[in-house]
Amino acid sequence: MSTIGTFTIRPLDPEKDAELLHRWVTHPKAAFWMMQDARLEDVEREYMRIAAHEHHHAYLGLHDGEPAFLMEKYDPRHVELVGLYEPEPGDVGMHFLVAPTDRPVHGFTRAVITAVMEELFADPATRRVVVEPDVGNKAVHALNEAVGFEPEREIDKPEKRALLSFCTREQFEAARGASA
Repeated sequence: MSTIGTFTIRPLDPEKDAELLHRWVTHPKAAFWMMQDARLEDVEREYMRIAAHEHHHAYLGLHDGEPAFLMEKYDPRHVELVGLYEPEPGDVGMHFLVAPTDRPVHGFTRAVITAVMEELFADPATRRVVVEPDVGNKAVHALNEAVGFEPEREIDKPEKRALLSFCTREQFEAARGASA
């Protein structure tokens, strides 16, 4: 997606990035992130917890060197989906959040999710990406479908009713080829 710019991903620094993340996760467009009422300390504490977790990692995505999105990667055998489905070897869970902007760029969010998927599949051990967005988040369901995710079923998580969806490397490549 060279017309949109260059994406890079770096590990999140909970202390340094907390203020930026706080603005993002409390923005009305981030309602499905479920941190609308979080204080700065809450955001810092949550990302310190993730940073210390062996099976959950947070990254800051940059667009042309500027912070533009948040990406979380987790092992669904240990985090988020424990007991809610039968994980397969090579499953990797993912969350992403695009920074709010006053100047939306057409195709930007799709470019972000594509960059996130490329990053996850850059690891040869990743065979399938697992997501569990809120059933009401129609925009993200459409984005997920656009990059190859197939919904499996609705599940009940403690904080939400979620749509469990999967995307294999082959499904991602096919979706990417179809959109080229």
